[in-house]
Amino acid sequence: LNGCFYSLNIFQGKGKTKMPTCKRPLTKTLLTFGLIAVFLVSCLALTGCGDKKPGTEANKPELLLGDMSWDSIQVHNRIAGFILEHGYGYPVDYRFGESITLFQGLGNGDIQILMEAWVDNYGETYTKLLDEGKILNLGTNFADAPQGWYVPTYMIEGDPTRGIEPLTPELKSVQDLPKYWKVFQDPEYPNKGRFHNSTPGWACTEINEEKFKAYGLNQYNIFSTGSDTAEQASMLSAYEKGEPWFGYYWEPTWIMGKLNMTRLEEPPYDENIWNTNRACTYPSATVLICVNRQLEETAPEVLEFLRKYDTSLEQNNRTLAYMQEHNDDKQAAALWFLKEYPDTWKSWVPAEVATKVEEALKKG
Repeated sequence: LNGCFYSLNIFQGKGKTKMPTCKRPLTKTLLTFGLIAVFLVSCLALTGCGDKKPGTEANKPELLLGDMSWDSIQVHNRIAGFILEHGYGYPVDYRFGESITLFQGLGNGDIQILMEAWVDNYGETYTKLLDEGKILNLGTNFADAPQGWYVPTYMIEGDPTRGIEPLTPELKSVQDLPKYWKVFQDPEYPNKGRFHNSTPGWACTEINEEKFKAYGLNQYNIFSTGSDTAEQASMLSAYEKGEPWFGYYWEPTWIMGKLNMTRLEEPPYDENIWNTNRACTYPSATVLICVNRQLEETAPEVLEFLRKYDTSLEQNNRTLAYMQEHNDDKQAAALWFLKEYPDTWKSWVPAEVATKVEEALKKG
């Protein structure tokens, strides 16, 4: 193609050779321009018409996946994106935005795929777009996304390899917490235990406070770490030292993949109890894969692939832990998942697609 542009430069007086003026017959001049035009079209055809990515097919539309601020959706986007690009030949890109804005964009066709639609947070917007036939629900990405109150597993079981004795061997549920408050003693309020609450302003932060009242856990002080980063740091520091820690967290997250934590039991979720005083377990979050409905016509094989896309909580936690340990590189984490769990992703796609993806992984 450089040769094509150099030929043009000749006639623009930018090359070393300049076209003579008024010396060439008109028919020859027109013929020359015609040959150059044909040559240029041929060059563009040979280069794939410009900007298609290697491995993609020229007649397939670009697929935009909605990228948001949390790590798990970014990794799932790149897992799906790698398969779509290298297995199915679709060019892909990622559109970053806020959760509700991207979800509305999904309905408008501004993006085509949302790998993690936390539909409980979208309320009527989700129902409206689904009823209007603008989006499709392709099923869950991972079956459960639990949240609740956690302690390091070594508190209950001990850890002989680290010389840690179990300090709370009978701690299984929130009902067992009163007898163990001294183990979780708050250094600032030594007559109470410490519970590490979630980030101020989050809905779950207030919910945890309501739960403490409902369970009558006045033996504990609700401590605010100030931010998610600070809470992670407090958990990680205590864990590395083998010390007690008690607080709220959720999954899937990198820290749950890195540390062995146990979620305390609560009474089963009951909608009436939840709406009264929160004295039951958190409701299970529904995390769906949603797409713009036009994909039924433009990319039906993509729907078939994404309907089979399914991952476990353990796989998510481990992949996010890998990402955190490798400079938060989401693409590296996606490739690690594909190499670590081949049986999982091969169950999502036809054999010929799996072969193409495997070849791309070898190159990567």
